Amino acid sequence: MNDSISRRSFLGGAVASSVGIAAAKSATLPTRPLGRTGATPSIMALGCGSRLLSYEDQDKAVETIHMALDSGVSYLDTAQNYGNGRSETWVGEVMQTRRKGVWLATKTAARTYDDVLARIEESLKRLNTDQVDLLHIHNLGNEDDLAVLEKERVMEAMYRVRDEKMARFIGITSHTNPATLAAAIERYDIDCTQMALNAALQGMQNGKGKMVLNPAMSTSFEEVALPAARKKNLGVIAMKVFGQEDIVPDPNDKAQVERLVQYSLSLEGVAVAVMGCPKHEFLRHNVATVRSLKPMSKGEMKKFSDVMSEKYKQALDLKFRDHVDA
Repeated sequence: MNDSISRRSFLGGAVASSVGIAAAKSATLPTRPLGRTGATPSIMALGCGSRLLSYEDQDKAVETIHMALDSGVSYLDTAQNYGNGRSETWVGEVMQTRRKGVWLATKTAARTYDDVLARIEESLKRLNTDQVDLLHIHNLGNEDDLAVLEKERVMEAMYRVRDEKMARFIGITSHTNPATLAAAIERYDIDCTQMALNAALQGMQNGKGKMVLNPAMSTSFEEVALPAARKKNLGVIAMKVFGQEDIVPDPNDKAQVERLVQYSLSLEGVAVAVMGCPKHEFLRHNVATVRSLKPMSKGEMKKFSDVMSEKYKQALDLKFRDHVDA
Protein backbone atom coordinates (compact mmCIF):
# COMPACT_ATOMS: atom_id res chain seq x y z
CA MET A 1 0.00 0.00 0.00
CA ASN A 2 1.55 3.31 -1.09
CA ASP A 3 -0.65 5.79 0.72
CA SER A 4 -4.07 6.28 2.29
CA ILE A 5 -5.93 6.34 -1.02
CA SER A 6 -4.12 3.67 -3.01
CA ARG A 7 -6.40 0.74 -2.26
CA ARG A 8 -8.94 1.45 -4.98
CA SER A 9 -10.20 4.39 -7.00
CA PHE A 10 -12.28 6.97 -5.21
CA LEU A 11 -15.17 6.49 -7.63
CA GLY A 12 -15.49 10.23 -7.64
CA GLY A 13 -15.89 10.45 -3.86
CA ALA A 14 -12.88 12.66 -3.32
CA VAL A 15 -13.96 15.25 -5.85
CA ALA A 16 -16.37 17.82 -4.43
CA SER A 17 -18.89 19.36 -6.75
CA SER A 18 -18.71 23.10 -7.35
CA VAL A 19 -22.11 23.41 -5.70
CA GLY A 20 -20.90 21.58 -2.61
CA ILE A 21 -17.76 23.72 -2.37
CA ALA A 22 -19.73 26.94 -2.69
CA ALA A 23 -22.16 25.81 0.00
CA ALA A 24 -19.36 24.79 2.34
CA LYS A 25 -17.79 28.24 2.02
CA SER A 26 -21.03 30.08 2.67
CA ALA A 27 -22.24 28.11 5.71
CA THR A 28 -20.11 27.22 8.69
CA LEU A 29 -20.70 25.90 12.18
CA PRO A 30 -18.51 26.12 15.29
CA THR A 31 -15.76 23.52 15.51
CA ARG A 32 -13.73 21.98 18.31
CA PRO A 33 -10.59 19.84 18.31
CA LEU A 34 -11.55 16.16 18.20
CA GLY A 35 -9.11 15.08 20.86
CA ARG A 36 -5.77 13.75 19.73
CA THR A 37 -6.90 13.28 16.13
CA GLY A 38 -6.09 16.92 15.41
CA ALA A 39 -9.27 17.19 13.32
CA THR A 40 -11.81 19.97 13.85
CA PRO A 41 -15.18 18.86 12.47
CA SER A 42 -18.40 20.74 13.18
CA ILE A 43 -19.68 20.34 16.73
CA MET A 44 -22.91 18.96 15.27
CA ALA A 45 -22.88 15.62 13.48
CA LEU A 46 -25.77 14.38 11.39
CA GLY A 47 -26.92 11.06 12.79
CA CYS A 48 -27.64 8.76 9.86
CA GLY A 49 -29.29 5.95 11.82
CA SER A 50 -32.97 5.41 12.51
CA ARG A 51 -33.85 9.08 12.07
CA LEU A 52 -32.39 9.23 8.58
CA LEU A 53 -33.87 5.83 7.72
CA SER A 54 -37.29 7.19 8.66
CA TYR A 55 -37.26 9.10 5.37
CA GLU A 56 -37.55 5.65 3.72
CA ASP A 57 -36.99 7.05 0.22
CA GLN A 58 -33.34 7.28 -0.82
CA ASP A 59 -33.81 10.56 -2.69
CA LYS A 60 -35.28 12.25 0.38
CA ALA A 61 -32.53 10.89 2.61
CA VAL A 62 -29.84 12.06 0.19
CA GLU A 63 -31.51 15.47 0.04
CA THR A 64 -31.35 15.66 3.83
CA ILE A 65 -27.63 14.84 3.89
CA HIS A 66 -26.95 17.50 1.26
CA MET A 67 -29.01 19.97 3.29
CA ALA A 68 -26.94 19.23 6.40
CA LEU A 69 -23.66 19.71 4.52
CA ASP A 70 -24.96 22.91 2.93
CA SER A 71 -25.79 24.15 6.44
CA GLY A 72 -22.24 23.68 7.68
CA VAL A 73 -22.43 20.20 9.18
CA SER A 74 -19.15 18.47 8.33
CA TYR A 75 -19.52 15.26 10.40
CA LEU A 76 -21.62 12.33 9.17
CA ASP A 77 -22.27 9.42 11.55
CA THR A 78 -23.40 6.10 10.11
CA ALA A 79 -22.95 2.37 10.80
CA GLN A 80 -22.82 -0.93 8.95
CA ASN A 81 -26.00 -2.24 10.53
CA TYR A 82 -28.13 0.88 10.11
CA GLY A 83 -30.78 -0.56 7.83
CA ASN A 84 -28.45 -3.46 6.95
CA GLY A 85 -26.16 -1.16 5.01
CA ARG A 86 -28.87 1.11 3.63
CA SER A 87 -27.64 4.14 5.58
CA GLU A 88 -24.08 3.69 4.34
CA THR A 89 -25.38 3.35 0.78
CA TRP A 90 -27.34 6.61 1.06
CA VAL A 91 -24.36 8.41 2.57
CA GLY A 92 -22.22 6.93 -0.18
CA GLU A 93 -24.45 8.51 -2.82
CA VAL A 94 -23.51 11.91 -1.40
CA MET A 95 -19.85 11.01 -0.93
CA GLN A 96 -19.46 10.44 -4.68
CA THR A 97 -19.35 14.22 -5.11
CA ARG A 98 -18.85 15.64 -1.59
CA ARG A 99 -16.27 13.50 0.19
CA LYS A 100 -13.80 16.36 0.57
CA GLY A 101 -14.15 18.27 3.83
CA VAL A 102 -16.48 15.69 5.41
CA TRP A 103 -15.55 13.81 8.58
CA LEU A 104 -16.98 10.37 7.77
CA ALA A 105 -17.53 7.96 10.64
CA THR A 106 -19.00 4.48 10.54
CA LYS A 107 -19.25 1.62 13.03
CA THR A 108 -18.86 -2.15 12.98
CA ALA A 109 -20.77 -4.66 15.06
CA ALA A 110 -18.29 -7.36 14.00
CA ARG A 111 -16.94 -9.42 16.87
CA THR A 112 -14.25 -11.51 15.13
CA TYR A 113 -10.96 -10.56 13.50
CA ASP A 114 -11.96 -11.73 10.02
CA ASP A 115 -15.41 -10.17 10.19
CA VAL A 116 -14.02 -6.75 11.08
CA LEU A 117 -11.79 -6.82 7.99
CA ALA A 118 -14.49 -8.16 5.68
CA ARG A 119 -17.11 -5.68 6.81
CA ILE A 120 -14.93 -2.59 6.54
CA GLU A 121 -14.29 -3.54 2.91
CA GLU A 122 -18.04 -3.66 2.38
CA SER A 123 -18.47 -0.30 4.09
CA LEU A 124 -15.87 1.37 1.90
CA LYS A 125 -17.65 0.16 -1.23
CA ARG A 126 -21.04 1.36 0.01
CA LEU A 127 -19.60 4.70 1.10
CA ASN A 128 -17.76 5.26 -2.20
CA THR A 129 -14.45 5.99 -0.53
CA ASP A 130 -11.11 4.35 0.05
CA GLN A 131 -10.88 5.53 3.62
CA VAL A 132 -13.23 6.54 6.41
CA ASP A 133 -12.07 9.05 8.97
CA LEU A 134 -13.25 6.98 11.91
CA LEU A 135 -14.28 3.37 12.46
CA HIS A 136 -15.89 2.52 15.79
CA ILE A 137 -16.54 -0.77 17.50
CA HIS A 138 -20.31 -0.46 17.66
CA ASN A 139 -22.21 -0.55 20.96
CA LEU A 140 -19.83 -2.21 23.41
CA GLY A 141 -21.97 -4.13 25.87
CA ASN A 142 -21.14 -5.75 29.19
CA GLU A 143 -17.93 -7.35 30.48
CA ASP A 144 -18.63 -10.49 28.43
CA ASP A 145 -18.65 -8.39 25.28
CA LEU A 146 -15.39 -6.77 26.32
CA ALA A 147 -13.89 -10.23 26.77
CA VAL A 148 -14.94 -11.12 23.22
CA LEU A 149 -12.85 -8.24 21.89
CA GLU A 150 -9.83 -9.96 23.41
CA LYS A 151 -10.71 -13.56 22.62
CA GLU A 152 -11.66 -12.95 18.99
CA ARG A 153 -8.82 -10.46 18.30
CA VAL A 154 -11.29 -7.73 17.41
CA MET A 155 -9.03 -4.91 18.56
CA GLU A 156 -6.11 -6.45 16.70
CA ALA A 157 -8.19 -6.21 13.54
CA MET A 158 -9.09 -2.61 14.35
CA TYR A 159 -5.41 -1.72 14.69
CA ARG A 160 -4.79 -3.31 11.29
CA VAL A 161 -7.63 -1.26 9.78
CA ARG A 162 -5.93 1.88 11.09
CA ASP A 163 -2.41 0.78 10.12
CA GLU A 164 -3.51 -0.01 6.58
CA LYS A 165 -5.31 3.33 6.28
CA MET A 166 -8.78 1.90 5.74
CA ALA A 167 -9.70 4.21 8.62
CA ARG A 168 -7.63 7.15 9.76
CA PHE A 169 -8.72 6.64 13.37
CA ILE A 170 -10.54 4.05 15.48
CA GLY A 171 -12.86 4.19 18.46
CA ILE A 172 -15.50 2.46 20.58
CA THR A 173 -19.13 3.38 21.28
CA SER A 174 -21.48 2.36 24.07
CA HIS A 175 -25.11 3.08 24.89
CA THR A 176 -25.62 1.45 28.27
CA ASN A 177 -22.39 0.34 29.96
CA PRO A 178 -20.33 3.24 31.33
CA ALA A 179 -17.98 1.12 33.44
CA THR A 180 -17.26 -1.31 30.59
CA LEU A 181 -16.55 1.55 28.19
CA ALA A 182 -14.23 3.17 30.74
CA ALA A 183 -12.33 -0.12 31.06
CA ALA A 184 -11.97 -0.38 27.28
CA ILE A 185 -10.77 3.22 27.04
CA GLU A 186 -8.10 2.53 29.63
CA ARG A 187 -7.05 -0.75 28.02
CA TYR A 188 -6.90 -0.01 24.30
CA ASP A 189 -5.06 2.37 22.00
CA ILE A 190 -8.06 4.13 20.47
CA ASP A 191 -8.45 7.67 19.20
CA CYS A 192 -12.13 8.44 19.81
CA THR A 193 -15.12 7.29 21.79
CA GLN A 194 -18.86 7.85 21.47
CA MET A 195 -21.21 7.56 24.42
CA ALA A 196 -24.74 8.39 25.57
CA LEU A 197 -24.55 11.82 27.17
CA ASN A 198 -27.69 13.71 28.01
CA ALA A 199 -29.09 15.64 30.94
CA ALA A 200 -31.46 12.87 32.04
CA LEU A 201 -28.74 10.25 32.39
CA GLN A 202 -26.35 12.17 34.62
CA GLY A 203 -28.57 12.71 37.65
CA MET A 204 -29.25 9.02 38.11
CA GLN A 205 -27.17 8.19 41.15
CA ASN A 206 -29.32 6.49 43.78
CA GLY A 207 -29.54 9.64 45.91
CA LYS A 208 -33.26 10.14 45.37
CA GLY A 209 -34.18 6.58 46.20
CA LYS A 210 -35.45 5.66 42.76
CA MET A 211 -34.88 2.13 41.55
CA VAL A 212 -32.30 1.76 38.81
CA LEU A 213 -33.98 -0.46 36.24
CA ASN A 214 -30.81 -1.16 34.28
CA PRO A 215 -27.99 -2.35 36.58
CA ALA A 216 -25.39 -1.45 33.95
CA MET A 217 -26.50 2.17 34.28
CA SER A 218 -26.14 2.47 38.06
CA THR A 219 -23.45 4.99 37.21
CA SER A 220 -23.18 7.36 34.26
CA PHE A 221 -20.97 7.87 31.23
CA GLU A 222 -20.52 11.43 32.41
CA GLU A 223 -19.17 10.30 35.76
CA VAL A 224 -17.07 7.29 34.69
CA ALA A 225 -16.29 7.05 30.97
CA LEU A 226 -15.99 10.73 30.08
CA PRO A 227 -13.17 11.39 32.60
CA ALA A 228 -11.31 8.31 31.31
CA ALA A 229 -11.58 9.66 27.77
CA ARG A 230 -10.41 13.13 28.80
CA LYS A 231 -7.41 11.64 30.57
CA LYS A 232 -6.23 10.07 27.29
CA ASN A 233 -7.22 13.10 25.19
CA LEU A 234 -9.64 11.07 23.09
CA GLY A 235 -12.04 12.68 20.68
CA VAL A 236 -15.38 12.47 22.51
CA ILE A 237 -18.67 12.31 20.61
CA ALA A 238 -21.95 12.64 22.49
CA MET A 239 -24.96 10.65 21.30
CA LYS A 240 -28.54 10.10 22.48
CA VAL A 241 -28.65 13.82 23.22
CA PHE A 242 -32.45 13.71 23.01
CA GLY A 243 -32.78 10.14 24.30
CA GLN A 244 -34.32 9.32 20.91
CA GLU A 245 -37.09 11.80 21.72
CA ASP A 246 -37.95 10.07 25.01
CA ILE A 247 -36.90 13.20 26.90
CA VAL A 248 -38.53 15.54 24.41
CA PRO A 249 -42.26 14.95 24.92
CA ASP A 250 -42.97 17.71 22.41
CA PRO A 251 -40.31 17.89 19.67
CA ASN A 252 -41.74 21.27 18.74
CA ASP A 253 -40.74 22.60 22.17
CA LYS A 254 -37.71 24.41 20.82
CA ALA A 255 -36.57 25.70 24.21
CA GLN A 256 -36.35 22.17 25.62
CA VAL A 257 -34.47 20.91 22.56
CA GLU A 258 -32.05 23.81 22.75
CA ARG A 259 -31.29 23.15 26.42
CA LEU A 260 -30.59 19.48 25.75
CA VAL A 261 -28.15 20.43 22.99
CA GLN A 262 -26.61 23.05 25.27
CA TYR A 263 -26.16 20.54 28.07
CA SER A 264 -24.39 17.87 26.05
CA LEU A 265 -22.10 20.34 24.31
CA SER A 266 -21.28 22.04 27.62
CA LEU A 267 -19.74 18.87 29.05
CA GLU A 268 -15.99 19.19 29.44
CA GLY A 269 -14.17 17.21 26.77
CA VAL A 270 -17.11 16.77 24.38
CA ALA A 271 -16.19 17.82 20.85
CA VAL A 272 -19.24 16.75 18.83
CA ALA A 273 -22.90 15.90 19.43
CA VAL A 274 -24.69 13.53 17.07
CA MET A 275 -28.24 14.58 16.23
CA GLY A 276 -30.76 12.61 14.23
CA CYS A 277 -33.09 14.88 12.28
CA PRO A 278 -36.22 13.06 11.02
CA LYS A 279 -37.68 16.32 9.71
CA HIS A 280 -36.04 19.15 7.83
CA GLU A 281 -37.44 21.66 10.29
CA PHE A 282 -35.62 19.82 13.09
CA LEU A 283 -32.40 19.91 11.11
CA ARG A 284 -32.73 23.64 10.53
CA HIS A 285 -33.48 24.28 14.19
CA ASN A 286 -30.61 22.13 15.47
CA VAL A 287 -28.20 23.87 13.12
CA ALA A 288 -29.39 27.28 14.32
CA THR A 289 -29.04 26.17 17.95
CA VAL A 290 -25.48 24.99 17.44
CA ARG A 291 -24.52 28.06 15.45
CA SER A 292 -25.50 30.35 18.34
CA LEU A 293 -24.50 27.95 21.14
CA LYS A 294 -23.86 29.45 24.56
CA PRO A 295 -22.43 26.92 27.06
CA MET A 296 -24.29 26.32 30.31
CA SER A 297 -22.63 27.07 33.62
CA LYS A 298 -21.98 24.13 35.93
CA GLY A 299 -24.76 25.35 38.19
CA GLU A 300 -27.23 25.50 35.33
CA MET A 301 -26.18 22.05 34.18
CA LYS A 302 -26.71 20.49 37.61
CA LYS A 303 -30.12 22.09 38.06
CA PHE A 304 -31.25 21.03 34.60
CA SER A 305 -29.97 17.46 34.91
CA ASP A 306 -31.62 17.05 38.32
CA VAL A 307 -34.99 17.98 36.83
CA MET A 308 -34.56 15.89 33.68
CA SER A 309 -33.33 12.77 35.45
CA GLU A 310 -36.16 12.92 37.97
CA LYS A 311 -38.64 12.92 35.10
CA TYR A 312 -37.03 10.65 32.53
CA LYS A 313 -34.25 8.49 34.00
CA GLN A 314 -36.37 5.39 34.56
CA ALA A 315 -37.92 5.61 31.10
CA LEU A 316 -34.45 5.74 29.55
CA ASP A 317 -33.35 2.77 31.65
CA LEU A 318 -36.20 0.71 30.23
CA LYS A 319 -35.68 1.93 26.67
CA PHE A 320 -31.98 1.20 26.46
CA ARG A 321 -31.82 -1.91 28.63
CA ASP A 322 -32.38 -4.14 25.60
CA HIS A 323 -31.65 -1.54 22.94
CA VAL A 324 -30.31 -2.67 19.57
CA ASP A 325 -28.84 0.24 17.64
CA ALA A 326 -29.76 -0.66 14.08
